[in-house]
Amino acid sequence: MNNYCDFYTPEEWKKVLDFSENLETPCQIILSDVIRKNFIQLKNSLPYARIFYAVKANPAPEVIRMLNELGANFDVASVYELRRVLGLGVSPDRISYGNTIKKSEDIREFYEAGIRLYVSDSEADLRNIAKAAPGSKVFIRLLTEGVLTADWPLSRKFGCQADMIYDLLILAQKLGLEPYGISFHVGSQQRDIPAWQAAIAKVKNLYDALKNDAGITLKAINMGGGFPARYVEKNNPAEVYAAEITRYLHEDFGETLPEIIIEPGRSLVGDSGVLVTEVVLIARKSRTALERWVYTDAGLFNGMMETMNESIKYPLYTPKKGVSEKVIIAGPTCDSVDTMYENFQYELPLNLSIGDRLYWLSTGAYTSSYCSVEFNGFPPMKTYVI
Repeated sequence: MNNYCDFYTPEEWKKVLDFSENLETPCQIILSDVIRKNFIQLKNSLPYARIFYAVKANPAPEVIRMLNELGANFDVASVYELRRVLGLGVSPDRISYGNTIKKSEDIREFYEAGIRLYVSDSEADLRNIAKAAPGSKVFIRLLTEGVLTADWPLSRKFGCQADMIYDLLILAQKLGLEPYGISFHVGSQQRDIPAWQAAIAKVKNLYDALKNDAGITLKAINMGGGFPARYVEKNNPAEVYAAEITRYLHEDFGETLPEIIIEPGRSLVGDSGVLVTEVVLIARKSRTALERWVYTDAGLFNGMMETMNESIKYPLYTPKKGVSEKVIIAGPTCDSVDTMYENFQYELPLNLSIGDRLYWLSTGAYTSSYCSVEFNGFPPMKTYVI
């Protein structure tokens, strides 16, 4: 259990409590000023980088509008996200199609909308891009080892090995596309800074090989996301990540850097969110059980997906005070998978009661966007941006 003061000012916390007082739970409260502050901080820390917000982290219209006004670009993963951001006034030249898995008809819709920046990691997808989006700029995504140290790893589903990147960028040129650069992602909620160093070094080797052997001069590096939000486990301040990454880039590329793109999602919106939940039931499994089960009205299927395998450990706050003991926390559905924390046990007061509210802090990213439509009939939770 964490004190909210470690994450929010008293003024911010009062806004959350006042606004959510009469709202039905579970619901998500987003503090827009926190997102604004995070964006400006990141922009100042990496002034040479173009920021493409990863819409999937939190697609709330109010969030997109505000970031658009601040000058952000947008990384979108589907035609549905595309339609949303275009409908909110985002210019096509500030949108990239970052998903490496896409239908030909979807690529065509992006191209007809004016998007000319795509990411790929396979020959079949590259040929689809060449056919449906001729002449476009393409990044080929590198498979990185850094995913192994991230709290929310991305596994081997995305990216390809360096030798294939070499071949695909040559093929892109032959297909009439512009081999624009190399993309990578070190894993979501990456707290191990050297993960970027290893990826940047690989990119540099590929840059040199393509220029020397194939006459292809790449223009950009897309470093993806990975910058961490603040949860239970500590990480370095954003400025430290930025300074070290800048040092890695200059060590490999000298003073004149290629165009640098980053795609933050979690680091921009994660800290801004508070998930307001209610205790549905408290139970013990035997007369001698040493721990209680606390069931809340938000679980894996309606907001807490990233607690799967206890990967992301959100700070938890309750206004109740008193002697505490360890608990197992689970969601409300009739699926046993819907258990958030059993091994990493939180402590909650013994006087916690059914109907009490629990506040999950730093839940602005990958919560509302992960909600199921109606598993067990539960609707997706509502998001309020204040």
